[in-house]
Amino acid sequence: MRVDELDTPVPVIDLDRVEHNLTKMQEYCDRHGLALRPHIKTHKLPQFALRQIELGAVGITCQKISEAMVMAEAGCADILLTYPIVGAAKVAPLAELAGKTKLTVALDNAVALDTVAAAAAQAGVEIGILVEFDSGDGRCGVQTPDEVLTLARRAAGNGLTRFRGLMTYPRGPRTVPFVAETRALLDGAGIAVETVSVGGTPGCWDTHELPGVTELRVGTYIYHDRATVGAGVATLDECAVHVYATVVSRPTSDRAVLDCGSKTLSSDRVAPSVGEGYGLILDYPDAVIVRVNEEHAVVDLSRSAAKPEIGDRVRILPNHVCVVTNLHDRMAISRNGEVTGDWPVPARGCTR
Repeated sequence: MRVDELDTPVPVIDLDRVEHNLTKMQEYCDRHGLALRPHIKTHKLPQFALRQIELGAVGITCQKISEAMVMAEAGCADILLTYPIVGAAKVAPLAELAGKTKLTVALDNAVALDTVAAAAAQAGVEIGILVEFDSGDGRCGVQTPDEVLTLARRAAGNGLTRFRGLMTYPRGPRTVPFVAETRALLDGAGIAVETVSVGGTPGCWDTHELPGVTELRVGTYIYHDRATVGAGVATLDECAVHVYATVVSRPTSDRAVLDCGSKTLSSDRVAPSVGEGYGLILDYPDAVIVRVNEEHAVVDLSRSAAKPEIGDRVRILPNHVCVVTNLHDRMAISRNGEVTGDWPVPARGCTR
């Protein structure tokens, strides 16, 4: 079957573009002596996680315990959880995960550290710790090197966890000075920093210019999307996932309606400097998806010289592909326009 014969709406992965993107990133990291630890939140597919490791990744990054469990059971032997794990309900599942893979957890507070320590005790294995610092984004992360020192000492002193280093997302303007000051403080306390891990596909190609950084966590690079193209880190030809949709209504000459909506494309936008609407219609780039309901995408055709008719199919580049993956139970797989598979997405919906 050809891709253009698939029922719509449907997300389609181009395997050749995926392989290009994976190889390009691994070669970059190898060339600059960076450890690559891809974030699987973008693809949520064990097949791709194992391929990333086969190409040279040191391990993978996951966000939630249930997501990591899917990957551990598929054979991923080294996993970093980059989300604070807090509360008694997390202890047993974290312990089970620690029994299946080499595990490191990023955190920024003592409550999370005690939760991880309890899981390590239950599992009977050591769990690594990265202390997350806020490098300018204003989300999670300690604010001072002294806070890192306190958590590092606590991690090293309980006999259950081991301090391994630092983590931030996304890498902000405070990254380099914070790392330098923290390294000096920890060196003075006799505490080694093995890893300094930074994340984010936007800006990824200059990670080697950040002194002290040892590890790169990127997720979107496997597929790319409208946002990463807008950030200048990918071309349209490197985008590996597109949503195919059909025009189901043309109520006026300047309005079309597609058979996809927020349940297919998500409701994520891009920065105004990147573009308008809820995805880029590649064959009609001047058309704008101005509104999405659950099952409808309303398209403004007023600036588009060419206008699709009812029954025409369009190809949409998602604004944020990670969310699109999580919205679908299955993804169509293609090479050279031919459908080669229909893969379930085992790690979608893993929110705990």
